[in-house]
Amino acid sequence: MKIMRQAAIFLLILILPVVIACTGGNGEELFKTAQFEELQNNNEHARQLYEEIIKKYPESEYAIKASSRLSEMDK
Repeated sequence: MKIMRQAAIFLLILILPVVIACTGGNGEELFKTAQFEELQNNNEHARQLYEEIIKKYPESEYAIKASSRLSEMDK
């Protein structure tokens, strides 16, 4: 039983960073979705997603990109 617990903990330690990396923890997935929404002429939803990126990930490169996109959309 102790070996199974150690194996489970070991697997968790190996898998957790991969799961975290795949969750879009820097706004990348939201940014891609916002870009897609713009292509579909759904600018209101794109704007909401860009604003969400800026709020959730203010220090990320995607916040800068989102801010830039919002400025372009306001022109």
